[in-house]
Amino acid sequence: MIAAGLLLLAVGAADLVRQFAPRRWIGYLAVVVVLLLLGSVSDALLPTAAALAVGALWVWSMPDDRPTPLGFWPAVLLALVVVGAVVWLPSRVESGLIGEVWVLRSPFGDVPFDLAVLALGAAVFLLESSNLVVRAALDGEHTWRPVDARAERSGPPASAPAALTDGESPAAPRSGFQGGRLIGPLERMLVLILTLATAYPVLAAMLAAKGIVRFPEISRDGETGARAEYFLVGSLVSWVIALGAAFLVWWAAHS
Repeated sequence: MIAAGLLLLAVGAADLVRQFAPRRWIGYLAVVVVLLLLGSVSDALLPTAAALAVGALWVWSMPDDRPTPLGFWPAVLLALVVVGAVVWLPSRVESGLIGEVWVLRSPFGDVPFDLAVLALGAAVFLLESSNLVVRAALDGEHTWRPVDARAERSGPPASAPAALTDGESPAAPRSGFQGGRLIGPLERMLVLILTLATAYPVLAAMLAAKGIVRFPEISRDGETGARAEYFLVGSLVSWVIALGAAFLVWWAAHS
């Protein structure tokens, strides 16, 4: 379980560095140092080293400034590795030095350190890494994209749009607000929290409300159905990632 959490944490942290760090090499170095410290105090240096290697491969195979060279497959392989790590590597009895002082209580009981790392890794992955996965899915399906008016005025873009989320525009030209990068992660975090809290009616209402809000735009789609396809592919992939993360944490907590 600790291996799965470290994998998701390394990948998610690397993508956050790529998106927000002004100097990426400093951010990457900080991620390496923090993860190595975490692995040393939790007696998990080998899984930490493997997680850092997977994070480096992820950065190479899932670029944030152009279409992915390997398509959707890096995300599929990562999902298989993480699921396998949770299923075949259960929570450890001893968690190294930090296990001697670790205490985290919740309404559902005490939370082991390995489970806490897995939940943290899943949450971090849902922020920016999932944006890249959704973009890879949209690229693979060649779905319609919202047109950036600024790019349209200056000519065809030199590269693919920035990472997309659940069907929102990567750069909303009408308002200048990049809502997709914020709406997608917030939505996935809500799906994760509501699913783990078994608040299924609230979850269903939230997902239905999103469809209602987007209906006027989709209804102007015309005969091609491109807007509806874009919305459905992006939204469904985003929801599957969030629900999969929630199920993974649930499985780990009950195994």
